[in-house]
Amino acid sequence: MPIISPFEKIDYLVIGHFSKDLNPEGSRIGGTAAYAALTARALGLRVGIVSSFNEKDISMDAFADIPIITSPSEKTTTFSNFERPDGREQILHEQAAQIDFEQVPDIWRRTAIIHLAPIAQEIKPQLPKDFSPALLGLTPQGWLRNWDEEGRVMRGKWSQAEASLKQASAAVLSIEDVEDDEELIEAFSLASRVLALTEGSEGVRLYWNHDLRRFPASQQEKIVDTTGAGDIFATAFFIRLYNTRDPWEAARFATCLAAQSVTRQGLESIPTKEEIQFCQMEVL
Repeated sequence: MPIISPFEKIDYLVIGHFSKDLNPEGSRIGGTAAYAALTARALGLRVGIVSSFNEKDISMDAFADIPIITSPSEKTTTFSNFERPDGREQILHEQAAQIDFEQVPDIWRRTAIIHLAPIAQEIKPQLPKDFSPALLGLTPQGWLRNWDEEGRVMRGKWSQAEASLKQASAAVLSIEDVEDDEELIEAFSLASRVLALTEGSEGVRLYWNHDLRRFPASQQEKIVDTTGAGDIFATAFFIRLYNTRDPWEAARFATCLAAQSVTRQGLESIPTKEEIQFCQMEVL
C-alpha cells in the first residue's frame, strides 16, 4: 500500500480514522475518512488524508492515487454493528493510535476545505491557530461517542461542542448521533453557523441564519445499504457550500447525491459521474 509523504497542494483534506467494519460475511473498510475522500475525488477535487491504522488490516487499493499520511499503529479502529429491535448496537473492538495535527504538512494546513471526521475520539475537536482553511467542516460523530469496558458504544458528552461549532464553517450530524435529543439539536444549531441534521429516509434538516428548512430524500425502490450515506452527504454538502456559498443549494445537492448512494453497497455507493451531473441540474 502506498503511504505517501506529500508536499503538493490539495483541495480537500480529511482527517480521521479508517475503520475495519466486521459483518457476517467478513470485514470491509469503513469510516468517514474513506467515504469522504472517495466522494471528494469523484467530485473532481485533489484529496489528501491524515489517518492512523495498521496497513495489514485493511485493503487500501481504492485509495491508490490519494496521498495518505498515517501514524504507525498496531491496531485499526474496528467496529461490529448489530440491528436490535430497539435500534442498532455497536461494539468497538480495537482503536488505532491518536492523530496529531502536527502530522499535517504546512502546505495542507491552508487547504481550501478541511474536514474533521472523527469516528472514535481520535482527534482534538478544534484546529490549531496555524491552520487556515477557507471552509472548515465537522462531522462530530466520533466526539459524541463513548464506550464501556466491553466496547459497547453509547452516546457521550461532547464537552467542547460550543467552541468547536463556533470555529467551524459548517457541521453535519445524524439524528442517531444525538439519539433524537431535540434540546441538544437546538443547542448545536444555535452554536453553529450552518448545521445539517440527516434523518435517514426522511431527508435533511438545515439550520442557517436562524431559519430551518427541510430537504426530503427521494425514495428509492430498493435500498441495499445505508452505510456511508451520511458521509457522502457531508462531503458533497461541504464542497457545494464552498463553491456556491449557498447552504440551501448545498443541502439540496447533497441530499440528492446521498439518496442515490443507498442503492449500492459499501464503497460502491460513491457517486457516479451520471449521478453528480443529475444532481447538479437546477430544479425548476
